[in-house]
Amino acid sequence: MATKVVMEALSPTMEEGRLVEWKKQEGEAVAVGDVLAEVETDKAVMELVARTGGTLLKQLVAAGATVPVSSPVGWIGSAGETVDGGGAASGQPAAPAAAPPKAPTPQPAAAAPSPPPAAPAPPAAPAPSTGRVKASPLARKIAADQGVDLSTVSGSGPEGRVIKRDLSAGQRAGAPAGQTASRPIARPSEGPSYEDVPLTQIRKTIAKRLVQSIGPIPTFYLTSEVDMERVAEARGALNEAAGEQGKISFNDIVLKAVATALQQHPGCNAWWQDDHVRIWHEVHLGMAVAIEDGLITPVIRNAEAKSLREIGSETRDLAKRARERKLKPEEYTGSTFSVSNLGMFDIEHFTAIINPPEAGILAIGSIAAVPAAVNGEVQVRRRMRMTMSCDHRVIDGATGAQFLKTLKLLLENPLALVW
Repeated sequence: MATKVVMEALSPTMEEGRLVEWKKQEGEAVAVGDVLAEVETDKAVMELVARTGGTLLKQLVAAGATVPVSSPVGWIGSAGETVDGGGAASGQPAAPAAAPPKAPTPQPAAAAPSPPPAAPAPPAAPAPSTGRVKASPLARKIAADQGVDLSTVSGSGPEGRVIKRDLSAGQRAGAPAGQTASRPIARPSEGPSYEDVPLTQIRKTIAKRLVQSIGPIPTFYLTSEVDMERVAEARGALNEAAGEQGKISFNDIVLKAVATALQQHPGCNAWWQDDHVRIWHEVHLGMAVAIEDGLITPVIRNAEAKSLREIGSETRDLAKRARERKLKPEEYTGSTFSVSNLGMFDIEHFTAIINPPEAGILAIGSIAAVPAAVNGEVQVRRRMRMTMSCDHRVIDGATGAQFLKTLKLLLENPLALVW
């Protein structure tokens, strides 16, 4: 008897998934545990595996379709078995429209002088490559819409992954190094004046979370400026001693200091739970990482118990796999407090949006050399501004201010981090 294949909840917060690519085709044998398809969830691209063996009899959903969790996407059964071909969930894209016929080439009138040769018609889209090309879901969607063979595109993402900007730049295999294929600039009259880009699953989730945060949560902000001279000196000495064992970044030191300060101020390491507040005794620190389609927050578990070097190694690994969309659900859920750092983009100061149910998030700006008064004298010092967004239902002004005071003390006296 045939068994339905359904869209599974591949992450704790997943409500729908976009079927990126079928890995098994109709008529192929399937064993339990085989990867049937790749699915883009709200956080990552994950694998939909077979729960039963047999033959993939029918694909009910085309690649690119978005369907709700538990909706049928295919059938597995015995070879030759008849199954219902309908039942595809809403959201399945319509079959691609047939390409419009080419307009006939205008012929010159007999009595008129010969016009200059007409521009050659654009080449037909190349046949799809049979090899597996690494590409982001958004890049695949754009390539499908434009009829572009991804195997002809030079990827600039991690491990040669094709991303959106590669298609925007018109990169093609075979172009000279450092150059891209030229594309004519269309005049406004030659094409639409705008483009509608479909939302990815992660962008939908970001939008939903922002609405949940900025509206219902009564948020206030606290800003403090920190002298980072001693941190810079300590970092230089540590990295010189480490050699090739892995460098420590300013962000690693900030994360370590935040985890230490949260231990001393557990009222900020808390969740709002509607009818109660949950105070955490362990610090699971979320760190915002920008990826191609939006933002994700990998979690450093028990950050308060880890050394600077352990935090540095873990942040590099988590950030790399976040950009490759390879994080497991337990690696991006369950944070008790978050840190967002835009200092590397030369942003002096900003406010971050709280990630519910957390009660606070810290926004870190750039480290800049500025004139500062030190012992009655004006000196040039490296300084950094940090702003804490607080959920007033959990954190009072004085509670947040005391946390920032401790954090500033730790950063201005980094030896305190090793006590």
